[in-house]
Amino acid sequence: MASTLLLRTAATLSLALVLALSAPPAANASEDPVYTSFLSDLAVDGYDPVAYFTEGRPVEGSAEYEVEYNGATWRFASAQNRDAFAANPAGYAPQYGGYCAWAVAQGYTASGDPYAWRVIDGKLYLNYNASVQQRWERDIPANIEAGDANWPKVLE
Repeated sequence: MASTLLLRTAATLSLALVLALSAPPAANASEDPVYTSFLSDLAVDGYDPVAYFTEGRPVEGSAEYEVEYNGATWRFASAQNRDAFAANPAGYAPQYGGYCAWAVAQGYTASGDPYAWRVIDGKLYLNYNASVQQRWERDIPANIEAGDANWPKVLE
């Protein structure tokens, strides 16, 4: 009987732990101003934000060329890109801190994927994935307007 009670208690505690770890953040939890993955402080998953403008594609950055900005580490493919970013980070950093532009337009945050991107009017936008990006692209002006109105309130 004691072993059955012990097994039920252990099972209940295990379930409680799984539920606690998988629960969304508390409503009053504050997000970082730049999206980085759980175990990293790299912005844009380590991709070079300047390359979207100069090469028109995602390019992996190097630990050799890094800048700290807005609480995150930004990597670049070259010293030239690093220096361009350092001189004008707001001009190259993705909008909404690299969080998904669709999610921000909807009033919440989600991760941004370096491969689901668009440069619109000289600004870089990331989305969660290609499918979400297609939804965002159905009405880019309205989604940017909503995202701008929601940012940075969605971080609160």
